Amino acid sequence: MEAVTFRFETPEDTMAFGRALGASLRAGDLVLLAGPLGAGKTTLTRGIADGLGVGGRVSSPTFMLARVHPAGSAGVPLIHVDAYRLGGDLSQLDDLDLDTELERSAVVVEWGEGTADRLSDDYLVVRLDRRDDDVRVVELEPHGAWASRTADLRLSA
Repeated sequence: MEAVTFRFETPEDTMAFGRALGASLRAGDLVLLAGPLGAGKTTLTRGIADGLGVGGRVSSPTFMLARVHPAGSAGVPLIHVDAYRLGGDLSQLDDLDLDTELERSAVVVEWGEGTADRLSDDYLVVRLDRRDDDVRVVELEPHGAWASRTADLRLSA
């Protein structure tokens, strides 16, 4: 599994990459977003939602744990989860029944590394880091079937 790194100068660049990633997603895809507060996880998710063509406002689901965005133009619903408040409590993650939802939706989990990665052997970790000059460095770490799919993302970024 080879990591791929990108550098995005503006939040719009992060959104554009999210759109490209979203356009490539299909039902059953699991994307885990990692990075400190303010790194751009929700901005990236807005781009993913736009790329999927889903409706509704995309914001951090911190106080709800999960938001479901009905299928849009791509025909794939988006489930946006914020695992930050779980604090490692996997029973709450199980209560969301994501393994069932994953069959028919694309699932994006902020703060999901180390918790939601057990939902599938095929997942993509997207690590975001914000530098002092507001530049975002984004690293993709593919697992399982994602290893062959990241080449397409390299071309679109």
